[in-house]
Amino acid sequence: MERRPAPSRGTAVRATRQGDAVSAALAETDAFTSAQDLHARLRAQGAAVGLTTVYRHLQVLADRGEVDMIRRDDGETVYRRCASDDHHHHLVCRSCGRTVEIAGPEIEAWTAKVANAEGFVDVVHTVEIYGTCTICAARPAT
Repeated sequence: MERRPAPSRGTAVRATRQGDAVSAALAETDAFTSAQDLHARLRAQGAAVGLTTVYRHLQVLADRGEVDMIRRDDGETVYRRCASDDHHHHLVCRSCGRTVEIAGPEIEAWTAKVANAEGFVDVVHTVEIYGTCTICAARPAT
């Protein structure tokens, strides 16, 4: 049985059918997705995966850097498998959840300048920009 490292926990987790199902379901969307929504999607597809298992596998994927996770305004953590392994940021549609990865070199320069001015080193950051995508903006208000 294949063992996969989970670096931040210092342990390995077994490669399982459920873990592969979670990973595959997450890869099917370009939007950030909650564990509950992912669980519901898997159950609708007939996968016998518990909600705790979904949470555990999402955490392992996040620990490995295979998915990005953000906390929405309502406090819920959502996950997304990103196309880029390079450092990037996100534009997120408030209506449909569609997400676009952006490089943002200006953000990197500004972050370095601010950190340097305050004497900070070894700085990390995330930036998510929320708005409404053109598709959702074109829909009539309900």
